[in-house]
Amino acid sequence: MATYEFDLFVIGAGSGGVRAARMAAQTGARVAVAEAGALGGTCVNVGCIPKKLYSYAAHFAESFEQSKGYGWQTAHEPSLDWQALKANRFAEITRLNSVYDRLLNQAGAKLIRGWAQPLDAHTVVVKTATGPLQFTAQNILIATGGKAFKPSFEGSELAITSDDMFDLDPFPKRLVVVGGGYIACEFASIFNGLGSEVTQLYRGEQVLRDFDEDVRSFIAAEVRKAGVDLRVQTDVTRIVKTTDGLKLTLTDGTTLQADVVLYATGRIPNTQGLGLAEIGVAQKSSGAVIVNETYQSSVPSIYAVGDVTARVQLTPVALGEAMVVVDHLFGDAKRQMGYDYIPTAVFTHPNIGTVGYSEHDARAKFGDVRIFKTDFKPLVHTLSGSTERCMMKLVVDAASDRVVGLHMAGPEAGEIVQGFAVAMRAGATKAIFDSTIGIHPTMAEEFVTMRQPVA
Repeated sequence: MATYEFDLFVIGAGSGGVRAARMAAQTGARVAVAEAGALGGTCVNVGCIPKKLYSYAAHFAESFEQSKGYGWQTAHEPSLDWQALKANRFAEITRLNSVYDRLLNQAGAKLIRGWAQPLDAHTVVVKTATGPLQFTAQNILIATGGKAFKPSFEGSELAITSDDMFDLDPFPKRLVVVGGGYIACEFASIFNGLGSEVTQLYRGEQVLRDFDEDVRSFIAAEVRKAGVDLRVQTDVTRIVKTTDGLKLTLTDGTTLQADVVLYATGRIPNTQGLGLAEIGVAQKSSGAVIVNETYQSSVPSIYAVGDVTARVQLTPVALGEAMVVVDHLFGDAKRQMGYDYIPTAVFTHPNIGTVGYSEHDARAKFGDVRIFKTDFKPLVHTLSGSTERCMMKLVVDAASDRVVGLHMAGPEAGEIVQGFAVAMRAGATKAIFDSTIGIHPTMAEEFVTMRQPVA
């Protein structure tokens, strides 16, 4: 029987990789994890955490303005210290990096700093600062995540990706965001709130493809009302540098001037240069690793979780998948990952929270559905002077009365929807929603007070 240095070798110390390494090491397994960049991966360093911090920052501008309706007066107009925001964010991310380091160390996992790739089913080479190191492992986990994709066209090298948005210098007075997914929409809202003049361009008919149609149209109207110049069915043909910043030529022949152009047109699996095809690991055309229900690749000893598999690109999903792998290899192999009713949020202004099926997808799956919907001004804005509104929607399977879709666009939507996601995972029906007492006065109570379905 072959002997190996490690029971599990994890390539990538992002959310999924660190969770797998920690949990496996705590079972007594011999675990190593290799990482060439900052610990925590995309989420901690250039994704969820810094983006949410900047979203909080962007909300303060409107909060200062809205406070006047509640009697607050300030002697001077507030202003953003962009350098202070960047420095404070950097300090927090650095703290989180050290937390990940400490968690791995406390669990007993060996951290190897360098760029790793599998040489065969049981061998990994790591390119470190002092030279290459080679290790053997009974099992290998690919957790290298994803990376921003930027198309190639004339002047595309002048555009940046979302990775570059947190340390811009100077602060962009004019920002063009290209893309219609959640990353594009979030950055458009954030920088609009921080004080940029934001134009968002999307080649499709409406932003946030695959989200519920009512949510898409509602949020498009709200962000336009907030000041984002959102233009759909529009794309960029070229970018050139001028004395007045960057000049964009659009598909309709018109031009735009910008200080910064952000391309947020999707993310791709981070598998380039890993040599997976050479060792027999099957991949999709995008580079995503193909895995089974236990995240095992076509090479039985090699597993993959998180964005590198391109299933559902969300941090909590990567964490859940990592736990399945650890349980499969070092536990009782009973843990499973379900992809139905995964809640998610989009930190636009206002926020979006959603769980379950869109109306379109619910009709395709269940046939007869009942729709409940409301659109109102939140109580906070009755005095704030803001025209921002809130929209809520329930999609109910008519045959079972089960609530199969719940959608919200409004303040703190993510916080509100999380709790309802638990009920929906448990199979809550519309009758249960109706019999639940609401907390008054809150926005959340609207989900349990909608009685009449819309036509």
